[in-house]
Amino acid sequence: MLWAGACGRKGRTMRYRNFGRTSWQVSEIAFGGWQLGGEWGNVEDRDSIDTLLYAYEKGINFVDTAELYGSGRSEEVIGKSLREWKGGKIYVATKAQPVRWPPPSEDHPDMRGRFPDWYLRDNVENSLRRLGVERLDLFQLHCWLADGVRNLDWLETLNDLRLEGKIDRIGVSIRDYRPEDGIGLAKLGLVDSQQVVFNMFEQRPSGPLFKAGAATNTAFIARVPLDSGSLVGNWTDDTNKGWEPKSVPAWLFRDERFPETLKRMRALKTLCAPYYPTLAEAAMRYVLSAPEVSTLIPGMKNKAEVDMNIAYSDGAAFPDELMKALPEHIWPRNFYQ
Repeated sequence: MLWAGACGRKGRTMRYRNFGRTSWQVSEIAFGGWQLGGEWGNVEDRDSIDTLLYAYEKGINFVDTAELYGSGRSEEVIGKSLREWKGGKIYVATKAQPVRWPPPSEDHPDMRGRFPDWYLRDNVENSLRRLGVERLDLFQLHCWLADGVRNLDWLETLNDLRLEGKIDRIGVSIRDYRPEDGIGLAKLGLVDSQQVVFNMFEQRPSGPLFKAGAATNTAFIARVPLDSGSLVGNWTDDTNKGWEPKSVPAWLFRDERFPETLKRMRALKTLCAPYYPTLAEAAMRYVLSAPEVSTLIPGMKNKAEVDMNIAYSDGAAFPDELMKALPEHIWPRNFYQ
């Protein structure tokens, strides 16, 4: 269900969606917090706090972060913004990485032992401290493995933490470009939400995964809707030369990855040009067109990026002709390795 809510400056109204089977109404455009940790390029914490507060004023009421983002720095910055915010409820989703990440190329890794009880409890306590809250709204496993529906030690601990009042809701973040790993979990409805890569290059979640989640009213958080920046559509042949050498974009799109992504971005830009003035608008509206998506979490480093992203929260329909042409541009690949 969709509904319009808080008005930001200049009278723009943010639209809200049900967050699965919870009672939450969350802004359909949310705030992705990885860049707050500094890995996407140098950021000043005061600037990040001001950007968050501006986003809250504009009606964004959902923020996604993780311990991994700047070794807790992102959580700390968000916590400071919450203490300065004088308005309504802001939902914060955070994550715990496993004690050992499986190789990205491994198809069927075991889940048991990756999130032991002591480890999850330590992560929850540390996130509570960094965020400065008494209860975490949404606590997500930063690495979901399909085997987890049979090895449920992780769920036992998280259910205990819910009963203890340390966390409210439970979610998972599906491994990059493996939407099939979340289907069984969605069918069983064991968690409240799943976070998944969903954009114009990675369209596969809109198939069996979203269908399974709809049956159990599982919330979906769409991450990297702009493909870590490529689908903004403003890249040139020299864009990568301006990235900080050790930043995430420089690593993600290293070597031949950059020209290949640029070529595919330009093809999409040409396809979308008759329908939208920018590729960014087409990309954001594509993700918003999926009713199963509760919210999408683009990263935002300044107020201008907030304004750019929230401008698409207006309920406009996505063109059928363009939707039918997009499958030719599906390009699942894992650059996070």
